[in-house]
Amino acid sequence: MALPFSPAGTGGRPAYFQRRNNDPFAGIRRNHRIKVPQVRVISPEGKQLGILDTPKAINLALEVGLDLVEVAPTAQPPVCRIMDFGKYVYEEQKKHSHTKPTGSKIKEIEFTARIADNDFMTKLRHAEEFLAHGNKVKLRLKFRGREMAHTEIGFEVIKRGMKELDGMGHPDAEPKLLGRNIHVMLTPLPVNKRKPKLHHGAQIEEGAEDEGPAEEAPRAPRPPKPPAAATGA
Repeated sequence: MALPFSPAGTGGRPAYFQRRNNDPFAGIRRNHRIKVPQVRVISPEGKQLGILDTPKAINLALEVGLDLVEVAPTAQPPVCRIMDFGKYVYEEQKKHSHTKPTGSKIKEIEFTARIADNDFMTKLRHAEEFLAHGNKVKLRLKFRGREMAHTEIGFEVIKRGMKELDGMGHPDAEPKLLGRNIHVMLTPLPVNKRKPKLHHGAQIEEGAEDEGPAEEAPRAPRPPKPPAAATGA
């Protein structure tokens, strides 16, 4: 079987042997890879050193054991900074390795136009818990039968729910009527800005021991002692 010939300029290797460089820092020019005649140089402390001939700037960096790194290649002339390139790469990789994906799940809470107050608040407490865990919450109100004749009632229910949850999340858009349903999506606020309302009482109850000793209940009076038995003369 004939072997594939390598195209010109590939160093003699067949095309399928060519390795793809996945290093995100490979495109950053530094030291002798910088081919322009002059560059604007920034010191390691961030001080402007002015425009220097590129060979002089490279020697200046190498003399102090650092690298000349191109940080703004499209500037005229390009801007380069004297830095420890290896340390820069390490810190960037470490920074990204500690970044966890923040994908969130979507939880749905369903209402009706004539929902009772206690059911309404129970559903909102569930929605608040979902937002507290970083999940998006979709509020959906479904109209039944002739309720479609008074959609304004449904919008009032949804807007009331949004107002109760405004300390935990914000709507991505205004509520919309789609078919027989009103939809609105809530995105959780940043953790340091969340202010739960509906679980406030439970939190106080759980931390009640921190507010000082509870008042003791009054004790029932003790029954009187029976009289001592009479002794003989």
